[in-house]
Amino acid sequence: MKTVTLVRHGKSSWEYDVSDIERPLKSRGEKDAKLVANQFIMSNSVPKKIFSSPAIRALETCKIFIEAFNLSENFIEIDDSLYDFGGDNVVNFLKNLPNEIDEIMIFGHNHAFTSITNIFGDKFIDNLPTSGLVKLNFEISNWQDLKQGHTEFIIIPRELKK
Repeated sequence: MKTVTLVRHGKSSWEYDVSDIERPLKSRGEKDAKLVANQFIMSNSVPKKIFSSPAIRALETCKIFIEAFNLSENFIEIDDSLYDFGGDNVVNFLKNLPNEIDEIMIFGHNHAFTSITNIFGDKFIDNLPTSGLVKLNFEISNWQDLKQGHTEFIIIPRELKK
C-alpha cells in the first residue's frame, strides 16, 4: 500500500512586493497550519518522507509540521515539480517516486491539490482550503501504477475552530 498526505500551504500574505514564489505566510496561515499539524499527529504516524514546493509559503507551512513532528528541517526535501498549480507535475512526481517509499507527505498548492484529491480520492471536495490536509491511500505496490484510491480523511482548519 502507498499513502500520500497532501497539505496545501497556509494563508499567504500579499502585503509584500515580492514574486509569487517568495510570498510568505500570514500569521493566520501559521496558526491554521499549527492547528492542522497538531490534529494530524494525534492519530497518525509521521510519514517516512516529506517533500515541499520551493515556494516560501509552502516551505514555511512544511516547517511548522516538521516542528510539530519534532524533526529536523534536514528531513525536508524540496522539489521544484511541486511548485505546480494544475497537478500534472505533482502526479508525475508521485509516479516517479522510488517504490521502497510507502508513505509521503507533500506541501504544495491549489488547484493542483484539489484536483489530485478529486481524481485519486473517493470523496469529492469543492476546494482544499489553505492549510487543508488530505490523506489518500492506494492499494498499489508501484507508484507508477497510481490510480484511484481511498480518501482516509480530510482536515480543514475552519472545522477545528468550532
